[in-house]
This record gives sequence, C-alpha cells and structure tokens, in this order.
Amino acid sequence: MTARTLFHALALPLIAAMALAGPLRATAEAGDFIGVVELFTSQGCSSCPPADAELAKMADKGNVLALSYHVDYWNYLGWVDTLASKASTERQYGYAHTLKRKNVYTPQAVVNGRDHANGADPAAVNALINKLSAIDEGLNVTVDAAYDNDGLTISIGEGEGKADIVVVYFDDSNTVDITRGENAGSTITYRHSVRDIETVGMWNGTAKSLTLPASVLSAKAGTGCAILLQVVGRDGSPGAILGAAMITSDETG
Repeated sequence: MTARTLFHALALPLIAAMALAGPLRATAEAGDFIGVVELFTSQGCSSCPPADAELAKMADKGNVLALSYHVDYWNYLGWVDTLASKASTERQYGYAHTLKRKNVYTPQAVVNGRDHANGADPAAVNALINKLSAIDEGLNVTVDAAYDNDGLTISIGEGEGKADIVVVYFDDSNTVDITRGENAGSTITYRHSVRDIETVGMWNGTAKSLTLPASVLSAKAGTGCAILLQVVGRDGSPGAILGAAMITSDETG
C-alpha cells in the first residue's frame, strides 16, 4: 500500500545564517501537499507575469510545492534576468527531452515531473494536478525533512523503483524593478525562485535517511530548500517526482 506524501514545512532561521545561529526554536507544521509545480519563467518574457502571480498564490496557499526556475534564453531581448541560471535552462530542456517535446517555452509549468501546462492558466495546472493524482501519478512516497543544529535530516519511506534525492535551494521572495525589455517599467515580486540544485543521494525503494551538515547548507544561496525524490534518466534528464518535502525560512528570533 502506498503512503500519501507528507510534507513538513518547518520554521527556522535563514539558511544563509545557519552556521552562526544559536539554538533553534523550530516549529513543525505538517500538511498534505497535492503536487509539485515547477514554473519555468523569465523577467524578460511579457507572457510570464500572470504565471508568476499564479505561482505566488500557490506558494501562499501552501497545498502545492511551488518552485520558480528563471531561464536565461530570453536575456537577448534587452533585459538580463537577475535570477536566471544556466542550470534552470538545462533543467527545462531536460524536461523537454523526457516529455518528448521538440521545444521549450515560457511560462511552462511542469507538474510532478510528468506533464506540463501553461503556467498562466491555473485551471489547466490544477486539472493536471488532479488528473495525475487520480491515475496514481501523484506523490506516493513519504519524504520528511527536519533541521537542527547538526544539519538537515532527510528521511525517505518505502516504495517502488529507483530515484535520486535532489535538493533545490530557493529564495522565498525577490522583488525586481525591470527597466528594459518586454516588461520594462514593471516591479514584480517572484516567489520561491531557485538559486541552486544538487543531487545528494540515491534511493532504491527501501527506507533511507541521510543528514546534510549545517555547513553545507550555509554555503548555498537561498533561504529555503525543497527535497525532491525524482526519477532521473541515464542522460540526466529529470522525470517523475515520487515524493517531496520543503524547509522554509522564518526567523524566530
């Protein structure tokens, strides 16, 4: 019997300050998340602001693990995206390979690593989340995450198949004044913008636990992190997400 995926969002000091922090007063809040939505967007894309706003709503609502990946291929339009990275662009092209697409586009929302929709169309994105859950392509492996002074402990439950344990570091919020390009004159607040991605382990269907030292986390850009249990092809292309967890920053004083 497969377990319903459980996400743990923990309040903790900023990851950037973890190494200097004293004893933590972290409050655990458990809840069921219904899917992972990865939005591929750009500050230089005039079609993207509505999708960015929809992702922010998902992040605030809290029932979806929402991540924003800024791609760099629109930078030639006159504005260099301040949050863009080659890694985000490569991840999107990897999904194109997995989903058997010949091209990429923005704003593209990839749901559970299994299918995609226009990120500016919330009805289409929500329908996709519900469809994947109905056909058992939702988040079916339990992933828990907890942080203390020793570091980040990740616990993966039992399940079927093999997958990588991927940590995605993100900023909770970035507000950007855009002065050139298609969105010139706009001030846009982006939520959960990805700053770094790394694979920290492998899973083969048996329960597993690992700990990342606090020193590793403090060296990463971003104020929060998501843990994705994700099938990855031999060529490195990302695929189905089997489970996930998220650690968010919230200074407790």
